Amino acid sequence: MTSPDSTTSAPISLARRFAPFYYASTSGLFLAASSAPTPLYRLYQQAFAFSPVLLTVIFAVYAFALLAALLIVGSISDHLGRRPVIFVSILLNMVAIALFLMAEGPDWLIAARIVQGLATGTAVSSIGAALVDLDPVKGSITNSLAPLAGMAIGALGTSLLVQFAPAPTILVYIVTLALLALQAMLLWVMPETTTRRTGLLASLKPEIAVPLQARRTLLALTPINVAVWALAGFYLSLVPSLVTATTGSTAPLVGGSVVAALTISGAAAVFLMRKRSAATIMWFGIPSMTLGILTVIAGMHAAEVSILALGTLIAGAGFGAAFLGTVRSIMPLAKPDERAGLLSAFYIQSYLAFSVPAILAGFLSKAFGFAEAADIYAAAILLLVGWGVVALRSNREKPLSIA
Repeated sequence: MTSPDSTTSAPISLARRFAPFYYASTSGLFLAASSAPTPLYRLYQQAFAFSPVLLTVIFAVYAFALLAALLIVGSISDHLGRRPVIFVSILLNMVAIALFLMAEGPDWLIAARIVQGLATGTAVSSIGAALVDLDPVKGSITNSLAPLAGMAIGALGTSLLVQFAPAPTILVYIVTLALLALQAMLLWVMPETTTRRTGLLASLKPEIAVPLQARRTLLALTPINVAVWALAGFYLSLVPSLVTATTGSTAPLVGGSVVAALTISGAAAVFLMRKRSAATIMWFGIPSMTLGILTVIAGMHAAEVSILALGTLIAGAGFGAAFLGTVRSIMPLAKPDERAGLLSAFYIQSYLAFSVPAILAGFLSKAFGFAEAADIYAAAILLLVGWGVVALRSNREKPLSIA
């Protein structure tokens, strides 16, 4: 997996040393761009007068488009090379940002999120592969940390711009466009990390298959995984509006900080527990997520942002640990030629849990209000966690992981 570039050795050496940082920052930028609209949803809702249901649909179409890109073109860079695919992804994301800038109604926002989902799904698979090409061990860790850090930066950065800078629905996108343009130019300085190979058309066919030896473990972990991604989807779609409705705080920075707290603590948990066994990680993640959700609900009913933020930090640590533990539990059970199919099944499960429950939460918010919707949603997540614990205990005669 060496570079096919024919440039001189000194520039290649310098570029290769810089490449991991470049690819990590580009991955983070894509996820920052994806979470940047989160603090703006309340402003869009006021400007365009749409319901919480439509708000969650705007959020969810991104996840559906991202999933489609992962399944259809997720391995396209293996055949065309990393850099051309990443470049097209950056251009697509710039189109999405332009649609946000020109938005005159919710239909524009839906179109922007679809294009953004396609761009991000194509990019993260190609960038992730490039990072692993450069260093399999460090690349895997970076692939877990960069997206979470990027989502935190996007939510927090947008909140800061909305609260302290002019033109809240314009400036953040101009900044993002400038950063994407810079990444597009720097990309061609980076070395190509793989060689092209045949089989492009065959790679476009999604491969979805759970190996027989992994089915029992994946089934036992499914309630936990659904709970993890349902929690993330709720935060990235409705939590800023929930914070305003239940605490009375209209400061964009407050809602954005609460969202960022989830992904920051999630990233910290992934980093700190990266060398632990899957079983240890899971049994830390499950109680942490449970305690965090209960604390969040308590803070919501007490109208205390500090308690809500504390609960988010605890729940975020559980979110990151449970995600890491799930991946580490199932992937060693697949043979090398079975991993793509297993990952596809895992992606489908995760992104459906990321998007569909959020839409249901939008219906609940419209019918009962944000606080009541949060109560119902939290109860459903806790029931899933409890179900998962029972399933894991019944599966205990098989090791949770060989990692």
